[in-house]
Parts: sequence; C-alpha cells; structure tokens
Amino acid sequence: MPKVIFLPHEELCPEGMVIDAAAGDNLLEKALENGVEIDHACGGVAACTTCHVIVREGFDSLNESSEQEDDMLDKAWGVTLDSRLSCQCQIADEDLVIEIPKYTLNHAKEEF
Repeated sequence: MPKVIFLPHEELCPEGMVIDAAAGDNLLEKALENGVEIDHACGGVAACTTCHVIVREGFDSLNESSEQEDDMLDKAWGVTLDSRLSCQCQIADEDLVIEIPKYTLNHAKEEF
C-alpha cells in the first residue's frame, strides 16, 4: 500500500502528514479525506490551478498528464518540471512525497 507524504505547509498541514493510499486513488480526494484541505476551486475537473502540487518523489509512478492539465499548469504559480494538478493524479504503487506550494492563484478564496 503506497504512502503519500505531505511535506509541512504552514497553513494546511504544519507538521506534515503521512497517509495510506491504494493504487488508483485520486491524490486530491485522498488529501481531502485526511484533512489536508488543498484548494480546488473548479471542483477537481482540471479547469483551474488551485490544487497544484509539486511531486518531490514518485512522479514517474503517476498517470500521465493530459494536454488540458499541461495547459492549466502553464498558468500556475511556482510551477516546476515536477508539478501536477492533484485532482488529475492517480496514485500508483509507489510512495509519493508531495509539496503544496505556498501560494495558489485562487482569486475566489476569501481570507478573513
């Protein structure tokens, strides 16, 4: 059973987190199920970049990105060669190390 290791993020998981996943699980859905509240303004349909993550380990085990995802990632803040939209990532059988960027381009998010 693969593990998803979220590196510490100041707001979403200050201590970091390790969760168990199964091959075929969606990365965004597993994060949300375990209390890692990654933004997902479009509802997880690859129509925004708010769920952008950087896959520090295990990138090659993920499903290939679609042209739509690649086009959206071109608009993301802080994109790297190891960036993916978590809503489009299907977990395989390898452990993943995930970094959630400090900023997103979520213009609809309200801060109080």
